[in-house]
Amino acid sequence: MDLGLKGKVVAITGGSEGIGKATAIRFAELGAKIAICARRAEVLEKTASEVRKLGAEVLAVVADASSADDITRFIEQTIQRFGRIDILVNNAGGTGQSPFDKVDDEAWKNDIDIKIMAQVRTARAAIPHMQKQGSGRIINLNMVAAKQPGAGQFPTIVSRAAGLALTKALSKELAADNILVNAVAVGKIKTMGQERRALRSGLSVEEHYIKTGKTIPLGRMGESVEVANVIVFLASDAASYVTGTCINVDGGLSGVL
Repeated sequence: MDLGLKGKVVAITGGSEGIGKATAIRFAELGAKIAICARRAEVLEKTASEVRKLGAEVLAVVADASSADDITRFIEQTIQRFGRIDILVNNAGGTGQSPFDKVDDEAWKNDIDIKIMAQVRTARAAIPHMQKQGSGRIINLNMVAAKQPGAGQFPTIVSRAAGLALTKALSKELAADNILVNAVAVGKIKTMGQERRALRSGLSVEEHYIKTGKTIPLGRMGESVEVANVIVFLASDAASYVTGTCINVDGGLSGVL
């Protein structure tokens, strides 16, 4: 099945590892042109090199998604390099979670900047170009807990809930421009963040994955490529009538749709 992604320009924030990297590789495999940004130059260039080996054109920009200037520069350089932007994947963000009384104002500000304001700024920079083209796709990464918040998940859970509201509101505002806006809510996925969590708990990475997998209905943690496959679907011609929705990629973990 032709997903209609050959030659499309895809910009991915947080594209150097984990879900962002897997997404860049999947789009490259399908013939897209790739722009990725991340903070660490060495890791970013390593991913860019892997993408180039697949025969795809790639732009790698060192940028901090929590910086307004950096994120605007990333979108501008994408336009300068490729002349357009068809798909924006807002992937940057972390998963820091603490009890409410342990989170100070600075932590709230940092979390909001990296998780919600980064998505606002990239969308604001990319949307005029998509409107000029008459089409576009925006896919915002989120987490299933945003739909089902629990204790001890601050400030992330609030920022992520705001991301769902942003997604829904933008989908309505941009529908007339043929710009589709959706979200992907992830559960427990094998990423560097999970590996760091394993080290903090005193378990090996594999032990952590096995232990965590037992809490998931499918009996295992998800792979980054499994998230990337859903992102690619939402960006493809196969999802031409899908906007304003959020797809859970969580192995059945969440108790809500």
